[in-house]
Parts: sequence; C-alpha cells; structure tokens
Amino acid sequence: MSFYDYSVPMPKDAGNKQMKDFEGKVVLVVNTATGCGFTPQYKELEEMYEKYHDKGLEIVDVPCNQFAGQTPGTDDEIHEFCSLKYKTQFPQMKKSDVNGENELPLYTFLKSEKGFEGFGSGPVAIAMKAMLKKQDKDYKNKPDIKWNFTKFVVDRQGNVVARFEPTNSMKDLDKCIEKLI
Repeated sequence: MSFYDYSVPMPKDAGNKQMKDFEGKVVLVVNTATGCGFTPQYKELEEMYEKYHDKGLEIVDVPCNQFAGQTPGTDDEIHEFCSLKYKTQFPQMKKSDVNGENELPLYTFLKSEKGFEGFGSGPVAIAMKAMLKKQDKDYKNKPDIKWNFTKFVVDRQGNVVARFEPTNSMKDLDKCIEKLI
C-alpha cells in the first residue's frame, strides 16, 4: 500500500479525509496536542502553511491524547483553541491514537517508512531521552511515536521522505519542505 491508500477520520462524523486527495502535493502529517510544551509549534506550522500552501503544501493535523493526556478536549475544543490562539487555517482531523492497538493505519504505515532516528542534541532532547528511557529502556529501537508534534514529510509522489521529532529544528523542517515545493 502507498500513502495515498490511507485515510484519517475527520471531526463531527464528517467521514474520512482521503490521502489520495493530496496527490501531487507535499504533505506534512503531525500528531498534535493543546497542552504540551511543544504546542507553540502550532505557530510555526501555521507560518509554513501560509508560506507554502499556495505552492502545494497540505498539513494533516492529528490531535492525539496518548502522551501524558495533553489533549484532553473534544474535537470542537481543540479546533477552537488552535484557531483562536494560533490562528491555524489548516484542518484538524478527529482526535486519534498514533500508537498501539487503536492507532490509525496511516501511522502504522508512516512509522514503517521512517522509524525513530533520535532526538538530536540540546537540553530538551536530553530531557526527552531521560524521560523515555525511564518508560522503556529499548525506546530507541522502536519506530513508535515518542511524543506530541512528531512530523512526517511526504513528497509529491507519495514517498515518506523525512521524520522530524518534536525536538528537531523547525527551521530544518522548513528547509525540507522548501526543497520539495
């Protein structure tokens, strides 16, 4: 199966958003949270969306409550928070799981294409490593999503070309998208 064979549920029982609707576009898939230390990344995501959307960028925002319960609200509350606080224009999907028994099949695919490659360096990366090592000593060898705001970049042909952890530079993400646009 390819990226274009998957779908993601939309809020309010509005059906599923088909990834094939994004054929020929650059797609950024990100699991998000409204109460996380990384939540301010919404601002930079919106800036990228405004900068590149007319050139072919789409963002698939998948709110997820699997990491320390940092997305407790309803789909409507999540949308209201993001649109009021960060003025997001890209659509949010239905709150969903990205790991485990009930994970979205899209995430099973994305993780199989781009596994975990590390958090990089710096104080936040060191803190993430320490926290995860307490939870699972073998976390580095598993492709699971480690935390909120993990991002996958899909090129115009549907290839998963990059995975960015929440600790990775948003400037590096921007450069990756710019090359694909």
